[in-house]
Amino acid sequence: MRPMNTQPPLWKASVPCKKIDAPDIVAALELAPPSPQAVLIQEDPFKDNGMVEALYDVMPDGDLLSRIVGKAVHVQLLPDADWIKLSQEGLPPVRAGRFFVYGAHDAGKVPHGVIPMKIEAGQAFGTGHHETTALCLSVLSALAKLRRYDNVLDIGCGTGLLAIGAAKLWREPVTASDIDPIAIEVTRENAVANGVGPLVQSVVADGPMHPILRTLAPYDLILANILAGPLTRLAPSISHIVAKGGTLVLSGLLHWQEILVLSYYRPHGLKLVDTRRDGSWSALVLERA
Repeated sequence: MRPMNTQPPLWKASVPCKKIDAPDIVAALELAPPSPQAVLIQEDPFKDNGMVEALYDVMPDGDLLSRIVGKAVHVQLLPDADWIKLSQEGLPPVRAGRFFVYGAHDAGKVPHGVIPMKIEAGQAFGTGHHETTALCLSVLSALAKLRRYDNVLDIGCGTGLLAIGAAKLWREPVTASDIDPIAIEVTRENAVANGVGPLVQSVVADGPMHPILRTLAPYDLILANILAGPLTRLAPSISHIVAKGGTLVLSGLLHWQEILVLSYYRPHGLKLVDTRRDGSWSALVLERA
């Protein structure tokens, strides 16, 4: 979902909690400043206890996080290591719609009849384990049953997972953009590793008005799995490059943010046609008439 910079130092915020409270704490930490690099849940399989841990590349304000979360948040500096990669290694494969997302350690578990995508843990976010990424993959699978898309844009591509999924579905050119050069490099590597390197064009861009993205517009499918703040801020420029009859998939937002985000896109001629939810998170599917 979001790109990340894993250069040391790295800080960890820990919140002991009950398992039932963990998803709400994760949502609060995702939205609280500064933006975390990753948020993880550690659970005791035999007890009702859990631990939510968030990783940051700048020191977070523990007192502020404690007030936002409503529980004591402990902040500590971690020793130099690629903690993002270590936290994601060994994660189980993900099945979302027609897609099966896996790492090298699960190469022998790919079932028949799926679209496989090998995504290694690394310096960009998006291995399919976050609810919003899985929601977007499910939406892609559903859209593929209805029509083809010839010109696709993935805004905030991270590892390139959604762009690669679109390229595998339709075998048409896909543009993947991100503000982080590391994410773009990871996307290129993943596209090649998944056999769609020639189809995925990766662009370092700070928004839809980048010259390359404008030149390739309009797009008949745009995927934007970013947070509610950027979704509202970029609404005019994103809406401007959706083709007539085109589809827009928005995610990275919580249930209570759905109406807010929609209010920024409806004035630009986009209507809601589907809503999908997983846990506290949502994905909205809009169309231009």
